[in-house]
Amino acid sequence: MFVITAVISGSLLLWSMVTQGGIKEVDTRTAVQLINYQDALVLDVRDDSEFAAGHLPNAKHIPAEKIEERWAELQKFKEKPVVVVYRGGIRSNTASLVLKKNGFSQVVNLMGGIDSWKRAGLPMVKR
Repeated sequence: MFVITAVISGSLLLWSMVTQGGIKEVDTRTAVQLINYQDALVLDVRDDSEFAAGHLPNAKHIPAEKIEERWAELQKFKEKPVVVVYRGGIRSNTASLVLKKNGFSQVVNLMGGIDSWKRAGLPMVKR
């Protein structure tokens, strides 16, 4: 029974990595650690109105639909962690995959997106 449970569990983990293109998701606590101790770039890929309504401090804003044409703006952050943020954490994967494809090795998605950040009571700023 233990072996079957281990195989099923491992398969589910592998499936989530394959469907996400190998992009890791981090919780808010880990994101804060990356930002505070590893000088991570926060990349907000929500649309303009969502970003203006409130975003993480010092976040760089490039809407998800423009990331393919604007990723080069982030070139100087290639060797640093990049925390990608979206509204619910779902569409950030596309932007993350574009960065990964272009040589960014430490790209992570914020699990639950901006909603999880708000629920945790973490700081937000408005433009």
